Amino acid sequence: MERQNDSQQSQPYVEPTPITDKENPFESMMRRFDIAAEILELEDGVYSYLKTPVKQVVVSVPIGMDDGRVEIFEGYRVIHNDILGPSKGGIRYAPDVTIDEVKALAAWMTWKCAVMNIPFGGAKGAVKCDVTKLTPVELEKITRRYTSNMMDVFGPDRDIPAPDMNTNEQVMAWIMDTYSMHMRRTETAVVTGKPLIIGGSLGRREATGRGCMIVTLAAMEKKKIPVKGSTVVVQGFGNVGSVSAQLLSEHGCTVTGISDVTGGYYNKKGINIPQALEYAAKHKSLKGFKGGDKITQEELLELPCDVLVPAAREQQITAKNARKIRAKIICEGANGPTHADADPILQDKGILVIPDILANAGGVTVSYFEWAQDRAGYFWTLDRVNRRLERMMRTSFDAVYASAKQYNVTLRIGAYILAIDKVAKTLKIRGIYA
Repeated sequence: MERQNDSQQSQPYVEPTPITDKENPFESMMRRFDIAAEILELEDGVYSYLKTPVKQVVVSVPIGMDDGRVEIFEGYRVIHNDILGPSKGGIRYAPDVTIDEVKALAAWMTWKCAVMNIPFGGAKGAVKCDVTKLTPVELEKITRRYTSNMMDVFGPDRDIPAPDMNTNEQVMAWIMDTYSMHMRRTETAVVTGKPLIIGGSLGRREATGRGCMIVTLAAMEKKKIPVKGSTVVVQGFGNVGSVSAQLLSEHGCTVTGISDVTGGYYNKKGINIPQALEYAAKHKSLKGFKGGDKITQEELLELPCDVLVPAAREQQITAKNARKIRAKIICEGANGPTHADADPILQDKGILVIPDILANAGGVTVSYFEWAQDRAGYFWTLDRVNRRLERMMRTSFDAVYASAKQYNVTLRIGAYILAIDKVAKTLKIRGIYA
């Protein structure tokens, strides 16, 4: 998922909620891929091509720290596929990030762009670092050195980064400036999620959460769940979770549970979301929030509700807790929040899961809008951005729903079928250059 934090923050927002069952996310992704590939009866060669990343780049990122020490960080960029167009994907900063995690996220971006009919392939990047222990100067040095090491990878027609976990508008501005200095010309289209003043798009910050809201309302229509008075629980109160909670509450849903890294907060009568947003902005977290009873992350996921929005990190719903989930709909605001082992359990319980490659695709969709605006040098109104986002999210939801019905599978496998089929057909038409 591409997402962006508030531009007013001087430091990137620290992603809430640790992984509770961190297994190999690439293997988890491939298990879903294999099911869809078998249904599509992919040829062996096409199967191998689509599962294999086009490029994996690992670089050393040496910088001089503020205290005079030299420290070496490790940076990654994985291009999973570029059949549909330039590769696209966020950059995350995290101390525990691995190349397998980046590979999985890059593959998810390929399928996400295909599901949304966006002319991009999939990529992802990362730097192994702890932003809470870095000064703003050190963070800028890491970003600029990482960018300079990726000059042969990045490019508005090759590979286009964006914000992700623990990166924000400012980090994207440093990437754009570093790339532009090397190219000896200003290249605004080399990254998305930038500040408005240097070519960012209106609506980009809220796009992922807005997309979650759009597909959640579409799913509630299918399940015949009235929006007014329905209950919602949101795990993670960063950009995606907070915007999802805000927009769903504005549509009449009652948000009964929210959480961040400090834990969960539950109020049966409904949490005052504007108050929670104001509190989190002032205190940089929900710690000490009095608008709900304190509960654990595990208890939050198991609350009775109509809609559960896991918007934190990968593999929060596993075989260990899936049977305790009491939601009717799960909208995956995060990338890979549900482990593959949990899929059949949730299906047996009759829970409708809106998969991540559809649910959180609002971010990459408006990133596409931003890239197109930068290339044209013409910028849209917020109303136009939001109208076009809603149209594309609704169209894609309907296509995924139809695919799931056609093959009698879950929405997740329906989405994978739709995406893999599109990329595979494009590969066959283009052919393989040799």
